[in-house]
Amino acid sequence: MRIKRSVSRFFLALILPAISIAVVSYFGAYAIWGPLGLLQLEDVQAHLGIQQQQLAAAEGDRDRLNHRIQLMDQADPDLVEELARGQLMDGAPNQVAVPRTAH
Repeated sequence: MRIKRSVSRFFLALILPAISIAVVSYFGAYAIWGPLGLLQLEDVQAHLGIQQQQLAAAEGDRDRLNHRIQLMDQADPDLVEELARGQLMDGAPNQVAVPRTAH
């Protein structure tokens, strides 16, 4: 009887540390081999660098277009219409659009 109680007490004393070790091992493995773990850090940083370059290019294009829009706001409406027709190659019915090179 005494041995049985001693063995059961021994195993009960091991349950909490065993569960703790299992949980820590699970999260430790996820931190190393998971999709955002240490082994994936270099790939994520490379992807971030590419995205930042694309963002910088898009912001540059946006700034350039905003500058052109500001210039168009101050321009003559006839000039704006002429530029639009030249870019879109569009006109009224029975009109022919002929592209020409820039001066």
